[in-house]
Amino acid sequence: MNATKTASLIDSDLQYLATHFETRSVEEILTWAVPQFAPRIAMTSSFGTEGIVLIDHLAKLGIKLPVIYLDTGYHFAATEELKDQLQERYDLEIVIQQAELSVAEQAQLHGEKLYERNSDACCRIRKVEPLKQALGTLDAWLAALRRDQSPSRANIQIVEWNAKHELVKINPLATWTRKDVWNYTFKHKLPYNRLYDEGYTSIGCWPCTKKVGDGEHERSGRWAGQGKVECGIHL
Repeated sequence: MNATKTASLIDSDLQYLATHFETRSVEEILTWAVPQFAPRIAMTSSFGTEGIVLIDHLAKLGIKLPVIYLDTGYHFAATEELKDQLQERYDLEIVIQQAELSVAEQAQLHGEKLYERNSDACCRIRKVEPLKQALGTLDAWLAALRRDQSPSRANIQIVEWNAKHELVKINPLATWTRKDVWNYTFKHKLPYNRLYDEGYTSIGCWPCTKKVGDGEHERSGRWAGQGKVECGIHL
């Protein structure tokens, strides 16, 4: 998609599209988005349940998109196992994006366990900067965010402009609830990260992800006690 066409969307069409798709199905959103932006569109996922639901919708529509996976060097073994399982099941084109520094190089330069001393810096090095590089050649970004995941996501639109990366961001599951996601997962017998069965409700890097207690918010186990619920890639 050329720059002129993208710019025309930015000015007036995005709000119209956001309103238009507010009550539309995931299938309708995807069948509009992919032809509109292909081939300069990709999905990001660390293979949480929402991401798998979105991948399943794409597969049912016969749509193949690159899936950008931020390999931080700190993913749980269960996440890596699931990634391989999903790649085989859906024949995914997984784009593995890594930080410029390996975990060992980061420790040598910034000291051991940077995630404990400055999690924002660790997230920037291992996730935010690699994502910026991955999105640099795209016009649109497909993400599996939901409004009810956290207050920081409460106002996301189904179609919106992402100023940080200067592209259109599409959130087809924005109006879905956690219950909707799990109902779909069980109904369609989708694979999911086995850590959910152990008390995790949102799964990221193992040093910064904890199990969640009864009554706690879904993302309260991410960076617990650090006053943050986002790594920075969706802000």
